[in-house]
Amino acid sequence: MKRVLFLGIVCMIVLAGCFPTTQAPPAPITEATAAASPEPAVQNTPVELTKITLAMGYIPSVQFTPFYVAQARGYFKDAGLDVTFRYGFETDLLKLVGTNELQFMIGSGEEVILGRNQGLPVRYVMRWYRKFPVVLFAKAEKGIQSPADLAGKKVGIPGLFGASYVGWEALVYASGLDPTTVTLQSIGFTQATAVSQDQVDAALDYVVNGPVQLRLAGQEVTVIPVSDFVDLPSNGIITNDQTIEAQPELVQALVAAAMRGLADTLADPDAAFDVSLKAVPEAGGDQAQVSRAIFDESVRLWQADAAELGRSDPAAWAKAAEFMKQMGLIQQAVNPEDLYTNEFVGR
Repeated sequence: MKRVLFLGIVCMIVLAGCFPTTQAPPAPITEATAAASPEPAVQNTPVELTKITLAMGYIPSVQFTPFYVAQARGYFKDAGLDVTFRYGFETDLLKLVGTNELQFMIGSGEEVILGRNQGLPVRYVMRWYRKFPVVLFAKAEKGIQSPADLAGKKVGIPGLFGASYVGWEALVYASGLDPTTVTLQSIGFTQATAVSQDQVDAALDYVVNGPVQLRLAGQEVTVIPVSDFVDLPSNGIITNDQTIEAQPELVQALVAAAMRGLADTLADPDAAFDVSLKAVPEAGGDQAQVSRAIFDESVRLWQADAAELGRSDPAAWAKAAEFMKQMGLIQQAVNPEDLYTNEFVGR
């Protein structure tokens, strides 16, 4: 009987382990126990980036340093963007943006006016250059100190197109120069050579190109900025009306990231230049001195007070549109308010 009773008790204990038992309620969490408890692991879900192409109307160059800085320091990525740079002719790129085959490009203000006049719904959304970069330059020995001194002289220009030609027309428009007293000669993109070898008395070029080359060659140069007479809207970010209406957050993201790159470049030019040399290795080495001179001249064109960084001047756009209509560069008047927006700057 004792043996049977013992076996029965053992069976009851074994069977009891096969069923859930009532557990005591958990102890309340106190500050001490919370501090001792490990934090739960955080699951980092990769953020899907939006792929966009940012086209630039030139070749890879230190002149695009703010955008290389934005790329290298992750500002585009922070804004949710995966940006690819593309280079080409500005007029070709503008047509692609106007037809929405491309959404974004870096281009000049006069191209926006020309494009809008041709029915392309392009719009300027961030001002980058604070001054129109085209200048008239000559060897100092020529004694050309103002547009009036060009009478009877030969002036070189790449051709009757682009920013240099618009710059020439702006000088004529604003200075009162009689263009019939000047021989305007198409010389292609050989301005520095043509001026240096006296093929022409002066030439129109970007301030970061021809004048820089002559100075580095030891030549004393006189420079007359077009912006001293008409400060036309210059390089900035251009998109189209369709993108602004359908994807304003995309425009905002690109502008915000580019503004960060520009601000960093202005705050620490040396560090920014180093970034640009990594983005454009061919600008370093034997070309480092030339590249640095181009970069330093470019920075002067970008500088602005923090409050004005990226913002367009409505009066400048109105004046530019009026000038281009009066000089016959566009056939129909355009509404200046259709050319630009400050909606995405300073948010």
